[in-house]
Amino acid sequence: MPAAPADPPPRRPTTAGETTAENPWPVRLLAAKMDAYIAKMPWTWVEGQVVQVSDRPGSSVVFVTLRDADTDMSLPVTITRRVLGRLRDALPDGLGHGTRVVVHARPEFFAKRGSLALAADDVRPVGVGELLARLEHFKRVLRSEGLFDAARKRPLPFLPRTVGLVCGRASAAERDVVDNARARWPAVRFEVREVAVQGPHAVPEVVAALAELDAAPDVDVVVLARGGGSVEDLLPFSNEALVRAVAAARTPVVSAIGHEVDSPLVDLVADVRASTPTDAARLVVPDVAEELAGVGQSRARARRAVTGRLEREEHALAALRSRPVLAAPHVLLDTRATEVDGLRERARRALGARLERAGVDVEHLRTSVRALSPRSTLLRGYAVVQRADGALVREPADAPAGTALRLRLADGEVGATAG
Repeated sequence: MPAAPADPPPRRPTTAGETTAENPWPVRLLAAKMDAYIAKMPWTWVEGQVVQVSDRPGSSVVFVTLRDADTDMSLPVTITRRVLGRLRDALPDGLGHGTRVVVHARPEFFAKRGSLALAADDVRPVGVGELLARLEHFKRVLRSEGLFDAARKRPLPFLPRTVGLVCGRASAAERDVVDNARARWPAVRFEVREVAVQGPHAVPEVVAALAELDAAPDVDVVVLARGGGSVEDLLPFSNEALVRAVAAARTPVVSAIGHEVDSPLVDLVADVRASTPTDAARLVVPDVAEELAGVGQSRARARRAVTGRLEREEHALAALRSRPVLAAPHVLLDTRATEVDGLRERARRALGARLERAGVDVEHLRTSVRALSPRSTLLRGYAVVQRADGALVREPADAPAGTALRLRLADGEVGATAG
């Protein structure tokens, strides 16, 4: 009896989305598909900085690592010696660390190693003129955004608690800033971050150091310092990522890059530009000798002002005391006392005369009253006759016979009856 036919093997998925744990792709198939996909990619121009060159003797290919100028990303590039031979005139010393180049390349996938690299058929160095043209364009962009405006720049603190310093490792710029600042103000404190200040690693390291110092609560000012150099050496300090990081910092930033003639873009967005690292030390801390001299001068001016004011007030007081009213104040009182005595005497005389005249008037009135008084008539023998009810009897009819009468004489009264 013949054996039953075996089950056919499962069909391999045609797309990655069809794979399962039970029906996966083998590595060779995935590598082959990746190779086929990447092989379809076109040739392209890529710009970057050379960070590593591997030139093995006897090899027809030079392996170069090309890094992005703004971020920490890189790709390997393979360049034939024939292509590199075209660079002898433009780069007599060949490709060096940090050289900015543009390569014409296409991605290649090496299936056996599972690695990706760019295969370049043309390499061109980025010239200084082209770099300067790019910087000039970027400068116009930043100016249009207002990042160079003086209104957005912050003043430096008079005496910072801590000075943040971003500089090269064991660099002369660090010594210039620290030594000169401590010579001016011995108590100044520094938070130093030593980083790469040129080459492909400069931008991310400087940006990271700036962010760390900007976040420190006791750092009141940050200094970016490095010595002079060529245009290529100072390119990191015109990098967009670094320039915008300085513009966005909350802490005032002092740019002390290069010498007086050097002008990277970070100088224009920083809050203060120092011509040299030594000048930065002068800007961030005051000179204790100058401040003490200023305090002494201020004290002397205050002393002179107070002394002058006291002298003027003393002269004014002496002038007031020399006036007669203060020199002999009783003179005015004596004069007024004499006037008061004279007025009192006049008042006494006037009152006496008035009383005397009034006494004469009273005597005259008394004489007139005596002359006109009814008693005077009664003294001459007359009498006033009244009835009992007090009515006056002026004629006989007022007192019929038998009427009781009262006779008022000069010295008393008598009773009578009418007959």
